[in-house]
Amino acid sequence: QVQLVESGGGLVQAGGSLRLSCAASGRTSTIYAMAWFRQAPGKERDFVAHIPWNGGTTTYVESVKGRFTISRDNAKNTVYLQMNSLKPEDTAVYYCATQYRSRSIYQPYDYDSWGQGTQVTVSS
Repeated sequence: QVQLVESGGGLVQAGGSLRLSCAASGRTSTIYAMAWFRQAPGKERDFVAHIPWNGGTTTYVESVKGRFTISRDNAKNTVYLQMNSLKPEDTAVYYCATQYRSRSIYQPYDYDSWGQGTQVTVSS
């Protein structure tokens, strides 16, 4: 089992930036890929970005392309989400998640472990 802890959320004005971190611990050798999801109040948990753990193509939801960047540091067992040009509609709780094997990447049920989430609030 892999444990995930997110950090880096906060309150920022529109146009600002934040960098989220997700530190993995436990059986990190089992990680195949990691991703970020977000959930706004009253809405479903939505896919944001995905990165294979050992190299490969990153994937983003259309609404964040060109603004968000997902990256990883395998030595630190950490994945990051750099968020620039933030908009009020980016406001949500952001969760990181991990997959232990190759699966579809867009649905929460295709992920095996989750962090507790970190709140991102973008004011207009």
